[in-house]
Amino acid sequence: MKYQHKYKKLIAITGLFVIAMGWTGCKVEPILDPNNPSTGGLTQNAQLAELQNLVVGTEAGMRIYLGTYLDNVSMIGREYYRFAASDPRVTGDLLGKGGATLDNNTFYTTNPFDGRYRDVKNTNVLIQALQNTKADITDAQRKAGIAYAKTIQAYELLMVFNQQYGNGIRVDVADPDKLGPFLSQEESLNAIQNLLNDANNDLKGNTATLPFTTTLYSNKASDFSKLNRALAARVAVYRKDWPLANTALSESFLSLTGSLTDGSYYLFSTGGGDLLNPLYFPRNTPPAEVRVAHPSFITDAIPGDTRLNKAPKRDATATQDGLNSDYDFFVYTTNVAPIPVIRNEELVLLLAEVKAQQNSFPDAILAINRIRTAAGIPPYAGAITQSALITEILFQRRYSLFGEGHRWIDMRRYERLNQLPIDRPGDDVWVQFPRPATEN
Repeated sequence: MKYQHKYKKLIAITGLFVIAMGWTGCKVEPILDPNNPSTGGLTQNAQLAELQNLVVGTEAGMRIYLGTYLDNVSMIGREYYRFAASDPRVTGDLLGKGGATLDNNTFYTTNPFDGRYRDVKNTNVLIQALQNTKADITDAQRKAGIAYAKTIQAYELLMVFNQQYGNGIRVDVADPDKLGPFLSQEESLNAIQNLLNDANNDLKGNTATLPFTTTLYSNKASDFSKLNRALAARVAVYRKDWPLANTALSESFLSLTGSLTDGSYYLFSTGGGDLLNPLYFPRNTPPAEVRVAHPSFITDAIPGDTRLNKAPKRDATATQDGLNSDYDFFVYTTNVAPIPVIRNEELVLLLAEVKAQQNSFPDAILAINRIRTAAGIPPYAGAITQSALITEILFQRRYSLFGEGHRWIDMRRYERLNQLPIDRPGDDVWVQFPRPATEN
């Protein structure tokens, strides 16, 4: 099912929807009504409309610092340059220019961190509301709604983890007065996996519909389970739990013959109060404020690869801070183009990776060739070894998932960050972001 084609307008991001406001450490107070900041009534006996407002607020909150997050990981992963003449930290700090380091108390560190935890707080409020509501919903709907909240919570925690990595993250933040500890890197991923698995127990085989509408995927619990399993497969691969990843993929929306664009997406619109795609710039935008593809994306490509249309040639070279590119970053061709949460093309590549790691080389090559054929390049003809196939898979992920936030993470998890290009003498490739100052 092509849920990415549900380009219906989101409810306006005003009034009653919930986004937590304010931040001190992990203590976040979600606000239902800006003129009456209390959630007491909501968590005791929420009406269906109030549940919907919580969901709208949560899904809107997922998008607010998405542009900052993707710029962070894509810059460090040397996928594209974000030129911002008004803020030299973008091409300075993020690339380690001249001895610069990442700041633990500035926008690129704190905004994505705070924004994700605001959403985690909102999902905790949603869980409380569903547990206590007296609205006319069935027990199966209640379970499905809570499982939805846990799935979103796990995803948001994973996004925090992607930047924090070895620092670990807090997972237990339900009580702002009794925050759980920062977990280790391994414990953090395990906790995220467990949260997804717990949610799926109430989604899988559940024929009920969610007691609210989501723009991320299907409103049917058993279908939403497929999104949950897709995310679980991603986490299992990060954990190198190949058997679990294989099982999760088999229960997801993975399809070797289906459209590679099927999946879950962040939606945008020009509606009043809604958000536009934060990664969109028109072609040939002046270099003062623009995103341009890293030159190596072009020079390293296989001739004839249709995925190069994501980086069309500019009329004039863009230059800033000692960096140059002749190619625009043009993955999103309009200001309302959706941005993937996770889609089938990633799942096919995850399948290839799992099969390669399990030494099922013919199955891995089958999945690789699904991607290569779609990109208009010849079938794989390299060495049939685990090492060679992993290198090939990482290469295909680079082009298929360009600018979607994976390259830096992929190279890090295979300890290949030293293979990323250094743009200027003395630049660095960071392993992780610092823990925000408010958390120390």
